[in-house]
Amino acid sequence: MRKSDLLRRPVRDIELRGGKGVADLVSKMEAGGGFTAKKVGVGVDILRAMFADPKCVTFLSFPAALVATGVRGVLRTLVRRKLVDVVITTCGTADHDLARTWKDYYHGDFEMDDVELHRLGVNRLGNVLVPNESYGIVLEKKLQPWLREMHRKKKAWSTKELLWEFGRRTGNTDSILYWCSRNRIPVVVPAITDGAVGYQLWAFWQDHKDFRIEEFRDETDLADIVFTAKRTGALMIGGGVSKHHTIWWNQFRGGLDHAVYITTAPEHDGSLSGARVREGISWGKVKETARQVTIEGDATTLLPVMVAAALERGR
Repeated sequence: MRKSDLLRRPVRDIELRGGKGVADLVSKMEAGGGFTAKKVGVGVDILRAMFADPKCVTFLSFPAALVATGVRGVLRTLVRRKLVDVVITTCGTADHDLARTWKDYYHGDFEMDDVELHRLGVNRLGNVLVPNESYGIVLEKKLQPWLREMHRKKKAWSTKELLWEFGRRTGNTDSILYWCSRNRIPVVVPAITDGAVGYQLWAFWQDHKDFRIEEFRDETDLADIVFTAKRTGALMIGGGVSKHHTIWWNQFRGGLDHAVYITTAPEHDGSLSGARVREGISWGKVKETARQVTIEGDATTLLPVMVAAALERGR
């Protein structure tokens, strides 16, 4: 490589005057060439490409904690506007999405007294407060009657079918599951028993032993999607089972064509959460030619900015 090939794009200062919106600001951040800001700009460009390509099947993976925050609204926008085609997440997404359709969560602080909170019946999720009556209690009250009605009609459910039915029954346009159901966007939860909704399923099964969750049918749905896709892309937030299931299935078609990953985890411990997208190339889970970026930072800050910028018209 020649020196002249390297020195093609000069760093530009970010000028805040004359701004035309979030997309314009992100464009200036990328031109500024500064560390994570540049990655945000690259990530927005990749998101725009995925959203605009009708032949690109776009996966959205994320952990449940985001659904306890206002970022639930950003995730809801992605499914409401059909900007993503598949959702892979954890059981807590169903927990928080359903619970918040009936009860409120509240502002708290990271430094609160957890012993006192426990005695008051208030759970702390970071700096979000979740009273018992807004979580397990309301889920049991609402889900057990639903499950009895659903069981009379059908004994076996995939996680996609189960969560579509829950979303439909909410009738609540604030719900992510409602929009997944309405827009027929598969929402797959490989670890469906790992949460309050999963506990309610297990509790119901105690008295209805013919009730079944058939996760292999979810896997068949994913296989059909990846094997027929012309191109695939993924917006992945955080690690764990939701991220891994996304890249795992895409390896069978030669890897993702586009990938945007947001994480706060370090790489040095070998965790999947810390693994950068480029590591997935070695496994064949991301194509060698893929447009990809790993952005280090808190998704509650980055995701609203990035999605807003991707939906605005850039310069």
